[in-house]
Amino acid sequence: MKRIDDFITSIPDFPEKGIIFRDVTTVLQNPEGFKLAVDKLIEMSKEFEFDVVAGTEARGFLFGAPVAYALGKGFVLVRKKGKLPRETVSTKYDLEYGSAEIEMHKDSIKPGQKVLIVDDLIATGGTVKAAAKLIEELGGEVSGMLFLIELAGLKGREVLKDYQVRSVECYPGN
Repeated sequence: MKRIDDFITSIPDFPEKGIIFRDVTTVLQNPEGFKLAVDKLIEMSKEFEFDVVAGTEARGFLFGAPVAYALGKGFVLVRKKGKLPRETVSTKYDLEYGSAEIEMHKDSIKPGQKVLIVDDLIATGGTVKAAAKLIEELGGEVSGMLFLIELAGLKGREVLKDYQVRSVECYPGN
């Protein structure tokens, strides 16, 4: 039986020497790999009680939306600042080399809703922690976080220690 790792392309020394880039585009472009990835995330999601799935731009959309669809749940977009047309809430957060800002529609989460966050990758954890902050600001409860890939060496799980974090594949380095 194949594993997700069989479909992930590892590219050494990208974007800089010593880094191994884990490319999920090869998972997405392979029908068997994409189905396996979504099926694994759906299977892992059963561990959580949730009303809606949220995904971060952009690859979180690619994995979170099919999970939501398959489970009959709504899907909430967490986008880069300036991309959503209605009233939003936003938060700034630090990146490895700078900062960024994400936002959600103000009416996307209802008070008391339980939210499962799905993304392709957990590295430093900053983006998803910012998404969780917005969900909680809107009155939602983060019931869990699912990732296709975890880069354990970047310690994102420590940043997200207040949440239940699960990953399909875990790589020891960065």
